[in-house]
Amino acid sequence: MGDPYFERLSRYNAWANERLYDACGQLAEAELKAPRRAFFGSILATLNHILVGDRIWMSRLAGGTLVLPLNKILHGELAPLRAARRQQDKLLIELVGGIAATRLDEQLRYQNTKGEGFATPYRLVLGHLFNHQTHHRGQVHDMLSQTAVPPPELDLIFFVRQEPG
Repeated sequence: MGDPYFERLSRYNAWANERLYDACGQLAEAELKAPRRAFFGSILATLNHILVGDRIWMSRLAGGTLVLPLNKILHGELAPLRAARRQQDKLLIELVGGIAATRLDEQLRYQNTKGEGFATPYRLVLGHLFNHQTHHRGQVHDMLSQTAVPPPELDLIFFVRQEPG
């Protein structure tokens, strides 16, 4: 029913998040919360932002109107944040699998966090959702490189090479 490309991206997304959280899980809580030169200021805050962005966009894709501050800390510790991330990735895989390929060029009408109205094709919204995660995972990857924990390989090609089928 869904589009194979976006279905693959949703699986890649979950894979990359698992690898990133595995690496972050090796850090002490102080390292996760340590101030860093990054837009959201720490590893934990950036991971929270990724989840916030997903929740907002997935609400829009489902016809909802969820509004959250982009810097909201949904979970102050890694374990509950990781559990929420896993659940969100599961929901994203289901949502993407349920969007008919014929619907991808239809316009999604939504309001941004400032209340401004927009219309964007579903295809581009999904592209943005995945790109947004990749962008901010890259920031966390960089912040990890400033610690004793080596950042994991997260490139799509590594996922493609090991994906079954």
